[in-house]
Amino acid sequence: AFVDSFTEYIEGFSLVGPELLLGKLFDEIGFNAIEGELFRHLVITRLVYPVSKLKTVDYLFKYQNIKCNVYSIYRYLDKLQKHQIEQVKSISLQHTLQLLGNQMSVVFYDVTTLYFESKEEDEFKRMGFSKDGKHQQPQIVLGLLVSQGGYPLDYDVFEGDKYEGDTLIPIIEHFVSKHQIQQLTVVADAGLLSKKNIALLIENKYQYILGARIKNENKAITAQIMDLRLQDGQSVMIHNEDGTKLIVSYKKARAVNDYKNRKRGWEKLEKKIKSGKLTKQHINNKGYNKYLQIEGEASISLNKEKYDDDKKWDGLKGYKTNTNLTREEVIEQYHQLWQIEKAFRISKHDLQVRPIYHHLKRRIEAHICIAFAACKIYKELERQLKEKKTGQSPEQVIDILKTVYSIEFETPYSTQKYKRLLLKTDGQKEIVQIFNLYF
Repeated sequence: AFVDSFTEYIEGFSLVGPELLLGKLFDEIGFNAIEGELFRHLVITRLVYPVSKLKTVDYLFKYQNIKCNVYSIYRYLDKLQKHQIEQVKSISLQHTLQLLGNQMSVVFYDVTTLYFESKEEDEFKRMGFSKDGKHQQPQIVLGLLVSQGGYPLDYDVFEGDKYEGDTLIPIIEHFVSKHQIQQLTVVADAGLLSKKNIALLIENKYQYILGARIKNENKAITAQIMDLRLQDGQSVMIHNEDGTKLIVSYKKARAVNDYKNRKRGWEKLEKKIKSGKLTKQHINNKGYNKYLQIEGEASISLNKEKYDDDKKWDGLKGYKTNTNLTREEVIEQYHQLWQIEKAFRISKHDLQVRPIYHHLKRRIEAHICIAFAACKIYKELERQLKEKKTGQSPEQVIDILKTVYSIEFETPYSTQKYKRLLLKTDGQKEIVQIFNLYF
């Protein structure tokens, strides 16, 4: 009877954990300067419950008591794309510069592809080389620029059949023109290596560290590489006539991995040939298809001699640069590219930026912008967790936040309303205490 009489004073329960912490980080970064509450709701929901815009409407109503409809979200996405994307990027950069002591001399660049469930192409969504293995589905190409530490700086989206090498310079030029960054060193993988890109980087007085395709070097250089006989962990610097340098390193662990991958690729091709599922229509020269040998009109076999010959490259890795850094410094800078690979994993896995269900280019661009802002908050949460030495990952903390509710009530003795957090587990209490999330 006491419980029944008390419940009439309870106003209701609300999920407050995501807004308490992620909303706090949203404000600290400066995203609260973006006009419109929907930006806040869409970014935080992307971190907590990354689903379609239609399901986002249901989530906001059921768990946040926020009423909106999918058409109001679509209208806001149009506004975001037209007026606010550059502001979002600028806020992210200014916060990152504060973290780095206003010093930024190195940026890291890479591309990925994002596919669509639809089978229909248009001028933007095109079939191309898919990094997700979705070669029969239209896609777009996403280029992302990050700082040391993996904080997202800038991005752009391109047509799905765009050659990834042609995306580097436009993003670098956009970034520098907007923010006047001086003495920039660009780090990127071998996919961005081309004579055109190197010429443009030099012309614009950028320094660079690029992954090198050492197998494609001229005969004199490849012969020199083969004569090196490097031991585990060793590297050498080869000076080119144009003043650039080629650094070659060897790692035993990399050699083992190279062998396993090559063997796996060979066995996969062998299985396809035996099953009759590999035809000329499916053949290109990418990856391990280079071991295929076509004889006459229909005979397809494997070239064991070419396969065995590739063994001599196992464990070797090349880097091209025009910097004055030492071999060790160049290799160390290049290896920080894993930060951008992690940013892509965050976007694709945790934020589920793919597959994309939007059809209009402007809404696709707005969708990517929301994921960009969410990635920035994720990275800031990761940074603060490390700084506070909690030992927890952002994923673990976000899962805990999804269980933190509040209750609003009156007492039988007054009309004053009270709001309290419902904290049952040690994990909930720890996060609330560490980040001081009390009302």
